[in-house]
Formats: sequence, structure tokens, C-alpha cells
Amino acid sequence: MISSPYISQKTSVSIIMLKVMLALIPAIIAYVWYFGPAILISLTLASVTALGMEAAALKLRGLPIKPFLMDGSALVTAWLLALSIPSIAPWWLIVVGLFFAIIVAKHLYGGLGNNIFNPAMVGYAILIISFPVPMTQWASPDTLAGAHLGLIDAANYIFNGILPSHTSGIDAISTATPLDTLRTQLKLDHSVAQITQMPIFGAVGGQGSEIIAGLFLLGGVYMWLARIITWHIPVAFITALALISGVFYLINPAHYATPWLHLATGGAMLGAFFIATDPVSGATTPTGKLIFGAGIGILTYLIRTIGAYPDGVAFAVLLMNVAAPLIDQYTQPAVYGHKGNKS
Repeated sequence: MISSPYISQKTSVSIIMLKVMLALIPAIIAYVWYFGPAILISLTLASVTALGMEAAALKLRGLPIKPFLMDGSALVTAWLLALSIPSIAPWWLIVVGLFFAIIVAKHLYGGLGNNIFNPAMVGYAILIISFPVPMTQWASPDTLAGAHLGLIDAANYIFNGILPSHTSGIDAISTATPLDTLRTQLKLDHSVAQITQMPIFGAVGGQGSEIIAGLFLLGGVYMWLARIITWHIPVAFITALALISGVFYLINPAHYATPWLHLATGGAMLGAFFIATDPVSGATTPTGKLIFGAGIGILTYLIRTIGAYPDGVAFAVLLMNVAAPLIDQYTQPAVYGHKGNKS
């Protein structure tokens, strides 16, 4: 029998961050299965780099290193950035991205709890703007790759830029993303139906990436059940993206992709559950979260279809980060007993 005072056990930041990383593991396993083990090297490099930069920043700020280093926030940022960029990207790309994520976007704004932008997405945005060529070298699904890279081969390529002798070049191990392929082929006057018959596409999205997206969704549901996140932002994000892509698809199915392709490809599910739900840089009121999530979904679609980048999740999140304080200001619930409260 449960007795008073009915006080819930306090959840620490480190426990929350650990659960977030656990929620990512099923998708990471699928990533290795479909695209090879290079992502494990990227995640390890990102983790070590993020912890080193976090420790250095804390030392320079005169703060105790161990408690802040152990809270897990730097590791979550590292994993999100590593999962957002090509797994076979050169090592320095991860280091540069994490410098802007950890040092600039996080610590120059005062550390955890004070950043106005999502740190991982700041790192990603800097990389895609500054280094567009290496950011487009995504690993091919193993079923399509001309040469499979094992763990040692992948490490040799990431750190030294050397491919094993059995490959014929970078084209043997890399490919454009499904969204980039869709964008490029549409400019060549191919229809969506023709484009999605290409081997890189699967049943509803990109080959392999549709399964990974489903596992990000599963991880997000786990976080919701564990009360790490609320349903508002993910549901608003997914609904808005599905609705706007559905409207355009109904208007011109030959030129606009299906809603399920937009949901199952690119960073939609990772963004909806793991990035947009950042409690520091996002909206905090229930109504504000719905507006915030819907705004990201709409902006993601607009950037994907008429913007300069094939996947607009990062830029959509950063743009809505700017709007988050204003959204919260105008969606604060009325205080009980004050004018305007109807209860």
C-alpha cells in the first residue's frame, strides 16, 4: 500500500541523459547493420572529443569538472551530431562541429541550461555551410556499396583518408542521401514515381534509413513513456510535416513526394524526438510546444522543397529556437484567480 506524502523520486540530469542514449541504441544497431560499422568510430570519436572539450571549458570557467562532466549532456550532444553527419566523414569534421556545439553554442552562453540554440544543430549548421562536400559523402547501404568497409578500413579512411585496395574510389562507398537524390532528379524533370524506383529507395523511404527512422520513433516513444519528453513537440512536428507534404503531394504527386517518404527519410524522426525536444532551447508551455513543433515541421518541408538544402531539420530547429521565447511569452496559461482565467 502506498502512503503519503506521495513525493516522486527526483530524476537527475545524468539519469535523463543516460535514458536518451539508451533510446538511441536500437537505431544505432540498425545503422551498423545497413551502413557498416563506421558510425561506431564516429560515435566514439565524438564522445571523446566532446568530453575533452567540456572538461577544457569547465577548467577555463573555473567550475568543478567531474560533476558537470558526468551529467551526460556533452555525450548526448556528441551522439546527436555524429548521427546527423556522414559516418565516413573525416575526423576533423566531427572535431570542428563539436567545437561550435560545446564551446560556442553551450559554454559561451553560460553552459547547460543557458544555451538559446540547440548545440548539436549549431555544430551541424556550421559544418553543412562551411564544408558542403564532405557533408554529402554518406555511406552507401551495404546492399548497394561497391566495397564494404570493415571497422579497420573505416577507421583508416576516417583518420587517414585512405581507402583499402579493393575499392575503386569514394564512389564505391558513398552516395547521395535519398532526399538529395530526390531533389537532384526532380531538377532533371524526372517524376517522383520514377525517382523512388532507384535502388537507394526502399518501401517508403530511403533503403535502410526507413528502418532507422522507425527505431528513432520507437526510442522516442520510450522517452515519452519514461516521462523524459512530452508528446506535444514530436506529435506537432510529425503532424505538421505530414499535413503540408500531403497537401502538396495531392496537388502534384509527380513533383512532390509522399508524406511517408518525408517522415521516413532524413532527420525527421531523429529531429522530432531527440533534437526538437531539447528542454532548454525549445518552447516550454504546452501550447507553445505545439506551435514550436509545428513550426519546425513546416519549415523542414519548405527548406527541403524550395530551400538550398535537401534536409532542413537543423535549420528549422535553429529558426524556431529564436522564436521560442516569444512563443512562451504569448502562450503562458493564465494564473489561477487572475482575469482571463475561466476555471
